[in-house]
Amino acid sequence: MRILFTGPAAAGHIFPMVPTAQALRAAGHEVLFATGQPLDYVRSAGIPVVEIGNGRTARELFEEHLGGAVEYVNQDKTQEEIFDMAAGAFAYASRPDLAGLLATATDWGADLLVHDSFAAAAPLVAGRLKIPSVVHNFGVTPGRPMADLLASHVPDLYEEYGLAVPEIAAVLNLGPLGGDPDGLPMRYVPYNGGGVVPAEYLRRPERPRAVVSLGTVLAELDGLRSVVRLVEAAAEVDADFLLAVGGTDLAQLGTLPANVRGLPWVPLNELLSRADTLIHHGGAGTMQTALQAGLPQLVLPQGADHFINAAAVTATGAALTSTSDAVDTPLLTRLITDTALRDAAHRLQADNAALPAPAALVPALEDLAAHR
Repeated sequence: MRILFTGPAAAGHIFPMVPTAQALRAAGHEVLFATGQPLDYVRSAGIPVVEIGNGRTARELFEEHLGGAVEYVNQDKTQEEIFDMAAGAFAYASRPDLAGLLATATDWGADLLVHDSFAAAAPLVAGRLKIPSVVHNFGVTPGRPMADLLASHVPDLYEEYGLAVPEIAAVLNLGPLGGDPDGLPMRYVPYNGGGVVPAEYLRRPERPRAVVSLGTVLAELDGLRSVVRLVEAAAEVDADFLLAVGGTDLAQLGTLPANVRGLPWVPLNELLSRADTLIHHGGAGTMQTALQAGLPQLVLPQGADHFINAAAVTATGAALTSTSDAVDTPLLTRLITDTALRDAAHRLQADNAALPAPAALVPALEDLAAHR
Protein backbone atom coordinates (compact mmCIF):
# COMPACT_ATOMS: atom_id res chain seq x y z
CA MET A 1 0.00 0.00 0.00
CA ARG A 2 1.17 3.52 -0.80
CA ILE A 3 0.17 6.22 1.68
CA LEU A 4 0.71 9.87 0.83
CA PHE A 5 0.89 12.31 3.75
CA THR A 6 0.51 16.06 3.38
CA GLY A 7 0.09 19.14 5.52
CA PRO A 8 1.37 22.68 5.98
CA ALA A 9 5.14 22.88 6.39
CA ALA A 10 5.06 23.70 10.10
CA ALA A 11 6.12 21.62 13.08
CA GLY A 12 2.71 21.81 14.73
CA HIS A 13 1.07 20.27 11.66
CA ILE A 14 3.77 17.88 10.40
CA PHE A 15 5.20 16.46 13.64
CA PRO A 16 1.93 14.84 14.88
CA MET A 17 1.72 12.75 11.69
CA VAL A 18 5.27 11.39 11.87
CA PRO A 19 4.61 8.52 14.36
CA THR A 20 1.67 7.35 12.22
CA ALA A 21 3.82 7.44 9.09
CA GLN A 22 6.58 5.53 10.90
CA ALA A 23 4.09 2.88 12.06
CA LEU A 24 2.92 2.35 8.48
CA ARG A 25 6.49 2.05 7.24
CA ALA A 26 7.27 -0.46 9.99
CA ALA A 27 4.29 -2.51 8.78
CA GLY A 28 5.84 -2.71 5.32
CA HIS A 29 3.94 0.02 3.49
CA GLU A 30 5.40 2.78 1.33
CA VAL A 31 5.10 6.26 2.78
CA LEU A 32 5.74 9.62 1.14
CA PHE A 33 5.25 13.16 2.40
CA ALA A 34 4.32 16.04 0.10
CA THR A 35 4.71 19.53 1.49
CA GLY A 36 6.12 22.95 0.76
CA GLN A 37 9.11 24.84 2.06
CA PRO A 38 10.77 24.34 4.47
CA LEU A 39 11.21 20.58 4.01
CA ASP A 40 13.40 20.02 7.08
CA TYR A 41 10.46 19.17 9.35
CA VAL A 42 9.94 15.93 7.40
CA ARG A 43 13.47 15.31 6.18
CA SER A 44 14.79 15.17 9.76
CA ALA A 45 12.38 12.30 10.46
CA GLY A 46 14.01 10.15 7.79
CA ILE A 47 10.86 9.96 5.66
CA PRO A 48 10.99 10.64 1.90
CA VAL A 49 9.48 13.98 0.95
CA VAL A 50 8.56 15.62 -2.34
CA GLU A 51 8.27 19.39 -2.60
CA ILE A 52 4.99 20.91 -3.74
CA GLY A 53 3.90 24.53 -3.90
CA ASN A 54 5.70 27.46 -5.47
CA GLY A 55 8.83 27.59 -3.32
CA ARG A 56 7.41 30.13 -0.89
CA THR A 57 6.86 29.42 2.79
CA ALA A 58 3.47 29.46 4.46
CA ARG A 59 4.47 32.59 6.35
CA GLU A 60 5.25 34.43 3.11
CA LEU A 61 1.90 33.38 1.67
CA PHE A 62 0.07 34.35 4.87
CA GLU A 63 1.60 37.82 4.71
CA GLU A 64 0.55 38.17 1.09
CA HIS A 65 -2.99 37.08 1.93
CA LEU A 66 -3.25 39.35 4.98
CA GLY A 67 -1.53 42.30 3.34
CA GLY A 68 1.02 42.63 6.11
CA ALA A 69 2.82 40.88 8.92
CA VAL A 70 1.26 37.82 10.52
CA GLU A 71 -0.21 38.55 13.96
CA TYR A 72 0.09 35.42 16.06
CA VAL A 73 -1.13 36.98 19.31
CA ASN A 74 -4.90 37.55 19.20
CA GLN A 75 -6.17 38.28 22.69
CA ASP A 76 -9.03 40.44 21.39
CA LYS A 77 -10.68 37.77 19.21
CA THR A 78 -12.83 34.75 20.03
CA GLN A 79 -11.56 31.27 19.22
CA GLU A 80 -14.11 31.08 16.40
CA GLU A 81 -12.86 34.35 14.90
CA ILE A 82 -9.27 33.17 15.13
CA PHE A 83 -10.11 29.86 13.45
CA ASP A 84 -11.93 31.57 10.58
CA MET A 85 -9.01 33.96 10.04
CA ALA A 86 -6.56 31.05 10.12
CA ALA A 87 -8.72 28.99 7.74
CA GLY A 88 -8.68 31.80 5.20
CA ALA A 89 -4.90 32.13 5.42
CA PHE A 90 -4.21 28.38 5.22
CA ALA A 91 -6.67 27.97 2.35
CA TYR A 92 -4.91 30.73 0.44
CA ALA A 93 -1.52 29.16 1.16
CA SER A 94 -2.84 25.77 -0.05
CA ARG A 95 -3.71 27.00 -3.54
CA PRO A 96 -0.14 26.66 -4.91
CA ASP A 97 -0.02 23.09 -3.50
CA LEU A 98 -2.95 21.77 -5.50
CA ALA A 99 -1.28 21.04 -8.85
CA GLY A 100 1.83 19.50 -7.29
CA LEU A 101 -0.15 17.36 -4.85
CA LEU A 102 -2.39 16.07 -7.63
CA ALA A 103 0.62 15.23 -9.81
CA THR A 104 2.43 13.53 -6.94
CA ALA A 105 -0.56 11.43 -5.92
CA THR A 106 -1.19 10.47 -9.55
CA ASP A 107 2.39 9.71 -10.58
CA TRP A 108 3.26 7.86 -7.38
CA GLY A 109 0.01 5.90 -7.38
CA ALA A 110 -1.21 6.80 -3.91
CA ASP A 111 -3.78 4.43 -2.42
CA LEU A 112 -4.60 6.65 0.54
CA LEU A 113 -4.17 10.33 1.38
CA VAL A 114 -3.59 11.21 5.04
CA HIS A 115 -3.58 14.91 5.74
CA ASP A 116 -3.73 17.68 8.29
CA SER A 117 -7.10 19.42 8.55
CA PHE A 118 -5.51 22.71 7.43
CA ALA A 119 -4.36 21.23 4.09
CA ALA A 120 -7.12 22.55 1.82
CA ALA A 121 -5.73 20.88 -1.32
CA ALA A 122 -5.85 17.33 0.08
CA PRO A 123 -9.62 16.60 -0.01
CA LEU A 124 -9.75 18.04 -3.52
CA VAL A 125 -7.02 15.72 -4.75
CA ALA A 126 -8.53 12.70 -2.98
CA GLY A 127 -11.93 13.44 -4.49
CA ARG A 128 -10.49 13.92 -7.97
CA LEU A 129 -8.60 10.61 -7.83
CA LYS A 130 -11.33 8.79 -5.87
CA ILE A 131 -8.97 7.65 -3.14
CA PRO A 132 -9.84 7.77 0.58
CA SER A 133 -9.10 11.02 2.40
CA VAL A 134 -8.15 10.67 6.08
CA VAL A 135 -7.86 13.70 8.35
CA HIS A 136 -5.07 13.36 10.91
CA ASN A 137 -5.96 15.56 13.88
CA PHE A 138 -3.20 17.23 15.86
CA GLY A 139 -5.06 17.68 19.13
CA VAL A 140 -8.25 19.12 20.55
CA THR A 141 -9.46 20.89 17.39
CA PRO A 142 -11.97 18.71 15.44
CA GLY A 143 -10.79 17.95 11.90
CA ARG A 144 -14.04 17.62 9.94
CA PRO A 145 -15.40 21.10 10.79
CA MET A 146 -11.99 22.62 10.09
CA ALA A 147 -11.77 20.92 6.68
CA ASP A 148 -15.25 22.27 5.90
CA LEU A 149 -14.22 25.76 7.05
CA LEU A 150 -11.18 25.75 4.77
CA ALA A 151 -13.31 24.50 1.88
CA SER A 152 -15.63 27.49 2.35
CA HIS A 153 -12.67 29.74 1.51
CA VAL A 154 -11.96 28.01 -1.83
CA PRO A 155 -15.41 27.46 -3.43
CA ASP A 156 -13.97 28.07 -6.89
CA LEU A 157 -11.66 25.06 -6.57
CA TYR A 158 -14.49 22.78 -5.47
CA GLU A 159 -16.55 23.95 -8.44
CA GLU A 160 -13.61 23.34 -10.78
CA TYR A 161 -13.13 19.79 -9.42
CA GLY A 162 -16.85 19.01 -9.46
CA LEU A 163 -17.05 18.48 -5.69
CA ALA A 164 -19.57 19.87 -3.23
CA VAL A 165 -17.77 19.46 0.10
CA PRO A 166 -14.71 17.63 1.44
CA GLU A 167 -15.35 13.89 1.34
CA ILE A 168 -13.54 12.61 4.42
CA ALA A 169 -13.42 8.82 4.75
CA ALA A 170 -12.13 8.80 8.34
CA VAL A 171 -10.56 10.94 11.04
CA LEU A 172 -7.72 9.98 13.36
CA ASN A 173 -8.11 11.55 16.80
CA LEU A 174 -4.87 12.20 18.62
CA GLY A 175 -4.73 11.91 22.39
CA PRO A 176 -7.52 11.80 24.98
CA LEU A 177 -8.80 15.38 24.61
CA GLY A 178 -11.22 16.68 21.99
CA GLY A 179 -11.12 15.64 18.35
CA ASP A 180 -14.08 14.46 16.25
CA PRO A 181 -16.96 12.45 17.75
CA ASP A 182 -16.57 9.79 15.05
CA GLY A 183 -12.77 9.85 15.02
CA LEU A 184 -10.65 6.73 15.47
CA PRO A 185 -8.88 7.08 18.84
CA MET A 186 -5.09 7.00 18.85
CA ARG A 187 -2.49 7.52 21.55
CA TYR A 188 -0.39 10.64 21.37
CA VAL A 189 3.22 9.56 20.79
CA PRO A 190 5.53 12.58 20.85
CA TYR A 191 7.77 13.39 17.94
CA ASN A 192 9.57 16.67 18.54
CA GLY A 193 12.33 16.43 15.94
CA GLY A 194 15.98 15.65 16.44
CA GLY A 195 18.45 17.48 18.60
CA VAL A 196 21.25 17.06 21.10
CA VAL A 197 20.12 16.31 24.65
CA PRO A 198 22.62 17.59 27.25
CA ALA A 199 23.50 14.64 29.49
CA GLU A 200 22.76 16.64 32.64
CA TYR A 201 19.06 16.72 31.73
CA LEU A 202 18.83 12.94 31.77
CA ARG A 203 19.43 12.97 35.54
CA ARG A 204 16.73 13.67 38.09
CA PRO A 205 17.33 17.23 39.42
CA GLU A 206 17.96 18.01 43.07
CA ARG A 207 15.05 20.45 43.27
CA PRO A 208 11.89 20.98 41.14
CA ARG A 209 12.49 21.72 37.48
CA ALA A 210 10.04 23.80 35.45
CA VAL A 211 10.38 23.94 31.67
CA VAL A 212 9.12 26.99 29.77
CA SER A 213 8.34 26.53 26.07
CA LEU A 214 6.77 28.79 23.45
CA GLY A 215 6.67 26.21 20.67
CA THR A 216 8.20 26.85 17.25
CA VAL A 217 6.29 29.94 16.09
CA LEU A 218 5.35 32.31 18.91
CA ALA A 219 8.87 33.33 19.95
CA GLU A 220 9.83 33.94 16.32
CA LEU A 221 6.86 36.23 15.65
CA ASP A 222 6.34 37.87 19.04
CA GLY A 223 9.60 37.48 20.91
CA LEU A 224 9.49 36.65 24.61
CA ARG A 225 6.94 39.24 25.73
CA SER A 226 4.59 36.55 26.98
CA VAL A 227 7.06 35.33 29.63
CA VAL A 228 8.59 38.58 30.90
CA ARG A 229 6.41 38.63 34.02
CA LEU A 230 6.94 34.90 34.52
CA VAL A 231 10.73 35.27 34.59
CA GLU A 232 10.45 38.05 37.16
CA ALA A 233 8.15 35.98 39.38
CA ALA A 234 10.33 32.88 39.07
CA ALA A 235 13.14 34.52 41.02
CA GLU A 236 11.30 33.91 44.31
CA VAL A 237 10.31 30.29 43.60
CA ASP A 238 12.28 27.35 44.98
CA ALA A 239 12.76 25.69 41.60
CA ASP A 240 14.90 25.84 38.48
CA PHE A 241 13.33 27.27 35.32
CA LEU A 242 14.60 26.22 31.89
CA LEU A 243 13.70 28.49 28.96
CA ALA A 244 13.36 26.08 26.03
CA VAL A 245 13.01 28.81 23.41
CA GLY A 246 15.61 27.68 20.88
CA GLY A 247 17.80 30.41 19.46
CA THR A 248 15.60 33.31 20.59
CA ASP A 249 17.63 36.23 21.96
CA LEU A 250 17.24 36.26 25.75
CA ALA A 251 18.53 39.83 26.04
CA GLN A 252 14.94 41.10 25.84
CA LEU A 253 14.40 39.55 29.29
CA GLY A 254 17.20 41.56 30.88
CA THR A 255 19.38 39.95 33.54
CA LEU A 256 18.01 36.51 34.30
CA PRO A 257 17.48 35.39 37.91
CA ALA A 258 19.98 32.82 39.16
CA ASN A 259 17.41 30.01 38.89
CA VAL A 260 16.47 30.77 35.28
CA ARG A 261 18.55 29.73 32.27
CA GLY A 262 18.13 29.43 28.54
CA LEU A 263 18.52 26.29 26.44
CA PRO A 264 19.32 25.57 22.80
CA TRP A 265 16.86 23.41 20.83
CA VAL A 266 16.29 20.17 22.77
CA PRO A 267 13.56 17.63 21.83
CA LEU A 268 10.79 18.54 24.25
CA ASN A 269 9.75 14.98 25.10
CA GLU A 270 13.25 14.17 26.35
CA LEU A 271 13.50 17.42 28.28
CA LEU A 272 10.19 16.74 30.03
CA SER A 273 11.13 13.20 31.01
CA ARG A 274 13.09 14.65 33.95
CA ALA A 275 11.00 17.75 34.63
CA ASP A 276 8.26 18.49 37.16
CA THR A 277 6.05 20.87 35.22
CA LEU A 278 5.68 22.68 31.90
CA ILE A 279 4.70 26.31 31.34
CA HIS A 280 3.70 27.08 27.76
CA HIS A 281 1.60 29.04 25.30
CA GLY A 282 -1.03 26.38 24.62
CA GLY A 283 0.16 24.87 21.34
CA ALA A 284 -1.35 21.44 20.72
CA GLY A 285 1.93 19.55 20.37
CA THR A 286 3.46 21.21 23.41
CA MET A 287 0.38 20.55 25.53
CA GLN A 288 0.18 16.90 24.51
CA THR A 289 3.88 16.28 25.06
CA ALA A 290 3.39 17.43 28.66
CA LEU A 291 0.23 15.35 28.90
CA GLN A 292 2.08 12.25 27.71
CA ALA A 293 4.81 12.93 30.29
CA GLY A 294 2.27 13.23 33.11
CA LEU A 295 3.22 16.79 34.06
CA PRO A 296 1.07 19.57 35.53
CA GLN A 297 0.85 22.51 33.14
CA LEU A 298 0.46 26.27 33.27
CA VAL A 299 -1.01 27.55 30.01
CA LEU A 300 -0.63 31.17 28.88
CA PRO A 301 -2.77 31.24 25.70
CA GLN A 302 -1.87 33.83 23.08
CA GLY A 303 -3.73 32.98 19.84
CA ALA A 304 -4.13 30.18 17.24
CA ASP A 305 -5.76 27.15 18.94
CA HIS A 306 -4.35 28.03 22.36
CA PHE A 307 -7.65 28.93 24.01
CA ILE A 308 -9.49 25.74 23.11
CA ASN A 309 -6.46 23.69 24.19
CA ALA A 310 -6.15 25.57 27.48
CA ALA A 311 -9.84 25.07 28.25
CA ALA A 312 -9.67 21.34 27.51
CA VAL A 313 -6.62 20.53 29.63
CA THR A 314 -7.63 22.83 32.48
CA ALA A 315 -11.03 21.12 32.67
CA THR A 316 -9.26 17.85 33.55
CA GLY A 317 -7.70 19.40 36.66
CA ALA A 318 -4.19 18.80 35.28
CA ALA A 319 -3.45 22.42 34.36
CA LEU A 320 -3.84 26.05 35.32
CA THR A 321 -4.56 28.84 32.86
CA SER A 322 -3.51 32.47 33.22
CA THR A 323 -2.83 35.59 31.23
CA SER A 324 0.85 36.41 30.90
CA ASP A 325 0.54 39.58 33.00
CA ALA A 326 -1.18 37.77 35.87
CA VAL A 327 1.61 35.26 36.52
CA ASP A 328 3.06 35.71 39.98
CA THR A 329 5.14 33.82 42.52
CA PRO A 330 2.17 32.19 44.35
CA LEU A 331 0.81 30.85 41.06
CA LEU A 332 4.17 29.33 40.11
CA THR A 333 4.59 27.87 43.60
CA ARG A 334 1.14 26.28 43.41
CA LEU A 335 1.96 24.81 40.00
CA ILE A 336 5.00 23.06 41.42
CA THR A 337 3.62 21.98 44.81
CA ASP A 338 -0.10 21.24 44.29
CA THR A 339 -0.55 17.46 44.61
CA ALA A 340 -4.07 17.60 43.14
CA LEU A 341 -2.66 19.02 39.91
CA ARG A 342 -0.02 16.30 39.78
CA ASP A 343 -2.54 13.52 40.48
CA ALA A 344 -4.80 14.80 37.68
CA ALA A 345 -1.81 14.96 35.33
CA HIS A 346 -1.01 11.33 36.09
CA ARG A 347 -4.61 10.34 35.36
CA LEU A 348 -4.47 12.16 32.04
CA GLN A 349 -1.21 10.42 31.22
CA ALA A 350 -2.88 7.06 31.93
CA ASP A 351 -5.85 8.01 29.71
CA ASN A 352 -3.45 8.65 26.84
CA ALA A 353 -1.49 5.45 27.44
CA ALA A 354 -4.73 3.44 27.34
CA LEU A 355 -5.46 4.53 23.76
CA PRO A 356 -4.32 2.40 20.79
CA ALA A 357 -0.77 3.10 19.63
CA PRO A 358 -0.31 4.30 16.01
CA ALA A 359 0.63 0.75 14.98
CA ALA A 360 -2.80 -0.47 16.11
CA LEU A 361 -4.48 1.86 13.58
CA VAL A 362 -2.60 0.35 10.61
CA PRO A 363 -5.26 -2.33 9.90
CA ALA A 364 -8.00 0.30 9.79
CA LEU A 365 -6.03 2.34 7.26
CA GLU A 366 -5.29 -0.79 5.23
CA ASP A 367 -9.02 -1.56 5.15
CA LEU A 368 -9.86 1.95 3.92
CA ALA A 369 -7.39 1.64 1.07
CA ALA A 370 -8.56 -1.87 0.15
CA HIS A 371 -12.18 -0.70 -0.23
CA ARG A 372 -11.48 2.49 -2.15
